[in-house]
Amino acid sequence: MIKKVLLILIVLGSMVGFFVFDLDQYLTLESLKQSQGDFAALNAESPWLVAASFFMVYIIVIALSLPGAAIMTLAAGALFGLVIGTLLVSFASSIGATLAFLVSRFLLHDTVQRRFGDKLKAINDGIAKDGAFYLFTLRLVPVFPFFLINLLMGLTPLRAATFYWVSQVGMLAGTLVYVNAGTQLANIDSLAGILSPGLLLSFALLGIFPILAKKIAQYFQKRRVYARWSKPTSYDRNLIVIGGGAAGLVSSYIAAAVKAKVTLVEAHKMGGDCLNYGCVPSKAIIKSAKLAHQLRHADRYGLEKGTPRFSFKAVMDRVHDVIRAVEPHDSVERYTKLGVEVLQGYAKVVDPWTVEITLNDGSIQRLTTRNIIIASGARPFVPPLPGIEEVGYLTSDTLWEEFAKLDEPPKRLVVLGGGPIGCELAQSFARLGSQTTQVEMAPRIMIREDEEVSALAQSALEEDGITVLTGHKALRCELDGNRKILVVESEGEEKDIEFDALLCAVGRVARLTGYGLEELGVPTERTVVTNEYLETLYPNIFAAGDVAGPYQFTHTAAHMAWYASVNALFGSFKRFKVDYSVVPWATFIDPEVARVGLNEQEAKEKGVAYEVTRYDLDDLDRAIADSETKGFVKVLTVPGKDKILGVTIVGAHAAEMLSEYVLAMKHGLGLNKILGTIHTYPTVSEANKYAAGEWKRAHAPDKLLALSERYHTWKRG
Repeated sequence: MIKKVLLILIVLGSMVGFFVFDLDQYLTLESLKQSQGDFAALNAESPWLVAASFFMVYIIVIALSLPGAAIMTLAAGALFGLVIGTLLVSFASSIGATLAFLVSRFLLHDTVQRRFGDKLKAINDGIAKDGAFYLFTLRLVPVFPFFLINLLMGLTPLRAATFYWVSQVGMLAGTLVYVNAGTQLANIDSLAGILSPGLLLSFALLGIFPILAKKIAQYFQKRRVYARWSKPTSYDRNLIVIGGGAAGLVSSYIAAAVKAKVTLVEAHKMGGDCLNYGCVPSKAIIKSAKLAHQLRHADRYGLEKGTPRFSFKAVMDRVHDVIRAVEPHDSVERYTKLGVEVLQGYAKVVDPWTVEITLNDGSIQRLTTRNIIIASGARPFVPPLPGIEEVGYLTSDTLWEEFAKLDEPPKRLVVLGGGPIGCELAQSFARLGSQTTQVEMAPRIMIREDEEVSALAQSALEEDGITVLTGHKALRCELDGNRKILVVESEGEEKDIEFDALLCAVGRVARLTGYGLEELGVPTERTVVTNEYLETLYPNIFAAGDVAGPYQFTHTAAHMAWYASVNALFGSFKRFKVDYSVVPWATFIDPEVARVGLNEQEAKEKGVAYEVTRYDLDDLDRAIADSETKGFVKVLTVPGKDKILGVTIVGAHAAEMLSEYVLAMKHGLGLNKILGTIHTYPTVSEANKYAAGEWKRAHAPDKLLALSERYHTWKRG
């Protein structure tokens, strides 16, 4: 801090001294022309001293962003000639600019990034990727004040070395123009005389040059990427989509809608994980479990409480009935009618335009295509615990078939994982009669949410009889005769948990193997690596959905699919960067947890300033009538403004209530707009209006209200 204060004092002192001692009078065109003879004589007597002095003064002028750089550039031409003058100015200006860049970075970079990091993310990402190109373009066009470029670039992640050499090269053209003009100083009456219409046009063409250069570079880059492959002369398809989950279905639907010839390849079940193993069956079981819970607590509604009597097999049969009822929406028949060719088999990309499909009947078909979308989804991650294969385990993919065979729920169920899937399934099967233990290695469940949300969720699970073990690490599984045991460790002590069924719900990993990506050299990390247009290494091969990340939600998979398919089919005209600015999600425990944008812990981590407005549901008429008063609406806004940064809702129907905030954030509507919107009475969505009212009350215009009070007092006489 002392160093920063000292540097600020030095910079401010130098700038104040420059103007107090009227040094700016020497950096005018008139002064330069008058002193040209004296300087020429001094230069003839001591050329090295004059050149060195000029070089240092030029650096100081640029580093302090003082006016007069253009005059000094003219002076260089007048004193030293075109060659020497250009060399002096080129290096001095680049060094001075870099010093200004470093001062800006030292004094302001951390503060600006900490406060506005979320808003600057797109700029930071662009600079990290193409910063040299952007800077080069700005340096070529003298319309942009160079001192502003120096200071603003210091706030970005651009490397200082890159800034220096790009400035050195980029400013050379402008330097040559001004130095050359300085050699003809006697013929110049004003700085405007240098910039003739023809010269301005030349600069404009220079500004276009790097854009053309980038296009040319992209062309050769594509040629290099595709160099080892033979491109077909014609294509069987416009698009082939691999994977029939949410991303694949939406991609193929869009392609068919715009009359492209599209083939969708799915090896197993249409609808992917969401229909068959995730969203649909889990919500079906949640509904049955909630009804059983309500019967046990019927006295809350003035009825006689009792023990629900049900067949677990019938409950599981209902789950599969629900899947079958939704199935036609994602079926082969429906998509065939829409104009999509659906092939059931395994697809492998053998070159950037050819897909080999091993059909389920054993036959092999090869198709060429303009574009490919990889939408292979993700699978449950099974931790490599010693002994886990011997004791057996379930995942969210396998439990529906396995539990359908049971006449009653497993007596003792252990759920590994405290994320959304683990919490939803733990609560559901606990409500259906399983003695459930949930094991989470982190210090709390639902670790991505605020601490109070995690605490409320854990309290709700424990009320349903679940033993929640946070801060417990699973070490191994053991088989002792017929006894199945999970050994966990907490604070250095081991503990045995006996179980009848073990459910692994510790996350999901992208399906990356078997699609030919390795052979093509397509980079993969935890997901397929794509750019902001969802293009892989090969610009005609895209990835969307869970296989590409960064979110593993059905709704984001569908969202990404739009960008992937439109960029694939129409990218030669216009490409669209995928937009993750407003992504909602929900965990369907009871009470539900729903969120969009920042929560408090993320805002603190990113250094984003915020205000909190909270409305508790125990004050809401509809919640009271429904005996569902647990929860709250918490809104984060920009300090002093109604702009919404993020919303967390806990309560019954939280996921439905969130939609209003998603719409507001997407279209830049603040809390005042929500407050001014009529909400049906009595509904749970009124909580959104009341939360906005809480914000309005906290920002009431006290001075204006005091004047209003005085006015009404006067009116009463």
